[in-house]
Amino acid sequence: MSFLSCSLITFLIAAMPVVELRGAIPYGVAHGLPHLFAAALAVAGNLLPAPFIIIFARRVLAWMKRKSPRLRGIAEMFERKAEKNKKALNRGITIGLMLFVALPLPGTGAWTGSLIAAVFDIRLRSALPAVAAGVALAAALVTGLAYGFGSLAGSIPG
Repeated sequence: MSFLSCSLITFLIAAMPVVELRGAIPYGVAHGLPHLFAAALAVAGNLLPAPFIIIFARRVLAWMKRKSPRLRGIAEMFERKAEKNKKALNRGITIGLMLFVALPLPGTGAWTGSLIAAVFDIRLRSALPAVAAGVALAAALVTGLAYGFGSLAGSIPG
């Protein structure tokens, strides 16, 4: 696989919900990308959908509720998930959102953090920097836990 195609796939994996950068960084490194480059691609890919989710999620959820009972159930499930994670935001909206996104656990990340920001009407100019900081922290944690924190500084050869 070429360097370019591996880079593109790493970027696209990071943009996918659920998998996000937790799957993209190991994929990129396993296919020959340097740790920091894979992490940077994953951060960029993970952030790609965030502004669109923050801006349009409320409209999409409202449309889903009107469209059909089945879609209403899905929309309400997303809203319950956001409401359940509201406690993470109690320390301050941007700090709470950043910390929530930074946790490299299932159900956290840029997609869910952006959805939470949309459901709670957090403005894009406040939400996007918090999500971006959380994604950067998550990338550092995933890379550090998977490959050693020295790999972040480049002191340990990949």
